[in-house]
Formats: sequence, structure tokens, C-alpha cells
Amino acid sequence: MKRLRGSLGILCIFLGLSFSGCDWMGPGNTPSEIVPGVTDQTLLIGSSMALGGHASYLGKQTLHGALSFINKINAEGGILGRKIKLIAYDDGYDPQVCVANTQRLIVHDKVFALFCYVGTPTTVKTLPILEQAKIPLVGVFSGANALREPLNRYILNIRASYYQETKNAVKHLVEDLGLKKVAVFYQYDAYGFDGLKGTELALKAFGLTPVARGTYIRGTLNVEDGLSKIMNSGAEAVVMIGTYEPCAKFVRQAKSQGYQPIFYNVSFVGADELARRLGDEGEGVIVSQVVPSPEPPQNQALLKGVEDYAELHKKFFPEDRPNVIGLEGYINARVLVEGLTRAGKDLDREKFIDALETIRNFSVGIDQEINFSPQDHQGLKAVYFSRIQRLRFVPLSDWREIGRVRGGRP
Repeated sequence: MKRLRGSLGILCIFLGLSFSGCDWMGPGNTPSEIVPGVTDQTLLIGSSMALGGHASYLGKQTLHGALSFINKINAEGGILGRKIKLIAYDDGYDPQVCVANTQRLIVHDKVFALFCYVGTPTTVKTLPILEQAKIPLVGVFSGANALREPLNRYILNIRASYYQETKNAVKHLVEDLGLKKVAVFYQYDAYGFDGLKGTELALKAFGLTPVARGTYIRGTLNVEDGLSKIMNSGAEAVVMIGTYEPCAKFVRQAKSQGYQPIFYNVSFVGADELARRLGDEGEGVIVSQVVPSPEPPQNQALLKGVEDYAELHKKFFPEDRPNVIGLEGYINARVLVEGLTRAGKDLDREKFIDALETIRNFSVGIDQEINFSPQDHQGLKAVYFSRIQRLRFVPLSDWREIGRVRGGRP
């Protein structure tokens, strides 16, 4: 109980205010009794994410990226005269705390919508609450299939799924590199199970199954047993479904023992933080992403949306380095604003969802457009790959190059 109370400290963010409690309620700002979270001047949005603890990098960067665009919109006068106020609670990547935060946002704070949740085990626990409250949740930093199938009217995903990430990765490992011995290292919870299943389905298409499965418990760094199982299997590649700290430890310990398969991580790992923690030992590690890199090679022109994000991020959060997680939060915010704008001045939650479902071929300045419909609540489908080379991520377009670098013997 002490932990729960301690993690419910409110973070009130408005026009770039710092992460500290503040009294945002006052005369003229009381949410409408008819439409929660809506006044003539404001739109109140709520979020629960890891802003402290072992996954805090993921939550903070998602939030910073989203606020980069929200702050810009507010500075320009808001949406049809209303400025967005975002309440973000820290859940520490703990499902029970996320549930409590969500209940508080809906019942006590009376937010209009939920936005930018982070993580599979946390978000999936809120599904019954969303259904009961009939409140939209836009933009989740998770590729979990449980948030996509069956289609849920109240969840609008923007990123590609873990199934899509692992399917693309396995295809490259098997077809381009000729590998047949693939293992899976995963977090033992809903997130890890989803990535494991996606990998198993992808391998099954080639008549293969994982040669080993290794796990660790969320919030721990106990990777030794999982590493031992995978090393003993002789796996030529390891699909990793985890967060940056345990995955970094797994790679470091594997390499220290002379075991150097191809290490591939799904997007939730937090690529930049993974690379920072690995240092020189990160050479060759592969990560998939669901948005293009904000730092492409010097000979590649920046995409307009990526460039806009980088400029806004540096303006509002100069202490940060632009990164793929922040870019994803920025894109989430652009979709949120577009939906609110289309819903019009006289909006409610159902009109907001209807408005989001009208989005077709919507450009956010990257090399793919966002599309929703009443039958499809996932806006983006593409998957990008990058590889650590000399302490930085470099886009990976030709997987066969990996085989050549490794002497043709993965």
C-alpha cells in the first residue's frame, strides 16, 4: 500500500510545466458535468506510464515527445479555442498501480480521454475499465495483440504490432541469413508472452520452432538461467522481448562467455538506452522500430515530420537527445490533435472516436501515412530495422550484409 500511495503522485503538465504537483483546477476550469474533461477553455487528457523505476526512460521519452507537439498547439491557441491539459501519473510499470491510476483519472479527475499509455502488462489490465467507462485510449507504447484483437472501439493504436515486428525479423533471419536455430528470451508477463507467440507464429511459417526459450521476471535482472538455456541450445539468433536493462545484461554476459549469436530486440526495449548501457559491447545488436530514426545517416535527408519533432523536442526538452521513443510520442500527439480537431467544438467521447475513424492517408511527415476505419484501429503498419555500429544505430536495409560481415557463417 505504501508503494501504491507513493506512486500516485500527480504530474500536471501544461505548456511545458515541470514534473511537479500543481493546482490546475480553479474557477472556470471545472470539467463539464455533461462531457467530462471539457470546458470552453480546456480539454483534460490523462495518462499512466512509467516515469520512475526501471522502465522510466520509456515513459519519460514518450511523454516528452507528446508534449513537444501539445505545447506547440497550446502556444498557438489550442484546438478550436481549447488548450490541452495533460495529467500524467507514474505507474512504475506496475499493472496494479496503472489500474489505480486509470480509475483515478476517470472517476476523480474526470478526464475526457486517455492517452499515451506505456507497456503491455500495465495497459491490458485496464481493458475492463475502458469498456465500462466507455472512454477512448489513444496511442499505446505497446504492440500487444490483446490491444488489437478483437477490435476494441475504445482503443486507437498507432504503432505496428509485435506480431508484425517479429514476423519481419524472422523472415530476414531465415530467408536472408539461412538460420534455422532461433531462440527467444522474454519477459515473463503479458508483454513477453505476446512477443513469444509472435515469434512462434513467424517461425511456424517456415516449419520451425524456437530451439530454446529463456525468461526473466519483470523488474529483475535475473537473466542467468535464461541465458544458460539459450547458450546450451546452440541458437544462432536470439529474439529478445524485454526492456533495456535486462536485455543489456543478457548481451554483455553472453559475449563475455564467447557466445555471439545475432541479437535482435523488439521496439519496446528502448533502443537508445539499450545502446548507452551496452557501450562497446553493443556492436551488431539489432532493434526493430515502428517509426523512422530521428538520426539518419548524414547522406539521407531528414523526413519533414522527423525534423519538426527534433526541433520541437530540443526547444521544450533541451536536456534530451531526440530519439525514436520521443518521435512515437510526438506522432501520437499529432493523431490526438487531429481527432480532436475533426470532432469539432461540440464534441463528446463517441464523436471523438468517430472522428478518428475518418482519418485516411493522414501525413505526419514520415514515409508512411496514418489510416483508421471502424474496422481497423491501428494507424501504422511499417517496421524499420537498425543495427548498432560504432556506438550508434545505423539503418539496416540489407540483412545479407550481416552474413558477409560475419564471414558468411552467422
